[in-house]
Amino acid sequence: MTIWVLGDQLALEYGPLAGADPTSDRVLMIEATDFARRYPYHSQKLTLVFAAMRHFRDRLRREGFEVEYRQTATFGDALEAHFDAHPGDRLACMEPPSHGAGDRLETLVESHGGTLERREHEGFLCSPAGFDAWAGPDADSFRHESFYRWMRRETGYLMDGNEPVGGEWNFDEDNRAFPRPEYAFSDPCRFEPDELTRATLEWVEATFETWGDSEPFEWPVTRTQALDARDHFIIERLPRFGPYQDAMVERSWAGEHALLSPALNLGLLHPRELLEPAVEAYKAGDAPLESVEGFLRQILGWREFVRHVYRRSMPELATANALEADRELPSLYWDGETKMHCLKTAVGRVQKRGYGHHIERLMLLSNFALLYGVEPQALNRWFHLAYVDAYHWVTTPNVIGMGVFASDALSTKPYASSANYVDRMSDYCADCAYDPDQTVGEQACPFNALYWDFLERNQERLGDNHRMGLVYYHLENKDEAEREAIRERVGTIREGIRQESL
Repeated sequence: MTIWVLGDQLALEYGPLAGADPTSDRVLMIEATDFARRYPYHSQKLTLVFAAMRHFRDRLRREGFEVEYRQTATFGDALEAHFDAHPGDRLACMEPPSHGAGDRLETLVESHGGTLERREHEGFLCSPAGFDAWAGPDADSFRHESFYRWMRRETGYLMDGNEPVGGEWNFDEDNRAFPRPEYAFSDPCRFEPDELTRATLEWVEATFETWGDSEPFEWPVTRTQALDARDHFIIERLPRFGPYQDAMVERSWAGEHALLSPALNLGLLHPRELLEPAVEAYKAGDAPLESVEGFLRQILGWREFVRHVYRRSMPELATANALEADRELPSLYWDGETKMHCLKTAVGRVQKRGYGHHIERLMLLSNFALLYGVEPQALNRWFHLAYVDAYHWVTTPNVIGMGVFASDALSTKPYASSANYVDRMSDYCADCAYDPDQTVGEQACPFNALYWDFLERNQERLGDNHRMGLVYYHLENKDEAEREAIRERVGTIREGIRQESL
């Protein structure tokens, strides 16, 4: 038996390797590079994946495993070499979470005369069977809040019998504060690249056409580093995480966020290893309930939820375009060249580190694309290439479903917002060339005119949505002269995007 360890399943503590015998079970790892040549991936994303794989290979060898580490262009090339050396070999791996990947791998293995045993992915807390039993066989849309409450009851996290600890299921209202200017954010956990990681970084830069800065590269690439990052968050940042988790501030790219999603999505950490210490911190009085519950909701609730909505909604979700948006992705997403201070900052942070927290992703980068009318697949591709924690199963539901409302699989209304939200939840507007309080005119923030244009453009599709009744009431109260001024301003904005002068 050969255990095939995929590049985002770097786990010895769970999955096939947890029960493997180093004296008899061989390990196969394939570092295929063709995918990295198709698009300009962020340099740090490629470095993270390849460095983590190489470190995991070395860890397995220290544990006594025989590891065949094949560096090839494609999986097919590596499998051909593997089966030349081991004819008719039996392989076992965890089911990949991305749609169709398991079928493609099985076909490849069988085409080379082997067999592939696909085992359930153990890196999540809710199994496919469990989710399907909760959702029912005929459901075509799902609601996160009811799933989250069900998961709380199933796991017992922050539960007092059958009721939530503290009497509330979530503390959203307590987690939307904006920090005062004197508030000092704690420093995130950083890791200096070791010799292997440094060599990988240099190899990535020399081998591929990448986007984004290669340094500072400070992400955890080993199990030990991932655990250190986890402990640092639980002790130093979790107590202050909740209230400011939605805030966007000039002085801190990380806020009090955990920054653990890259390690989690690689398999270096299991979600249980994040949730249980967080709950223990609450029980010990070391972290407030609103912070721990907010952290729980992101991992136990949202991460598990999007994985299964993706699984149930594919392949249609990937090509969904309910609002028929068809505009090209503006060049500012690649170069950050814009006078809009919020977008310039958000893109600049992604360019520098391959990261931005969830509100920057949703309410700045996705919101602008939604209002402007960017083709959903173009935005999804950008997120997939640009973020160090992005995988198809993650970005597709978050971007296509929630970000630009190309499908209603995740939410019942689009997360569309004017500059009012940006001004309330960030300090970007104070130093911006545009005025968040103006809708028309050269100094008016583009978010405002685009917001009203989005509503007007999609009134036939969204006008009868009961959750949008108030905003459409306000739209109806605008006279034709005001609407025409908005249309004129939108035309100027679109031209500015085309001319790369917005």
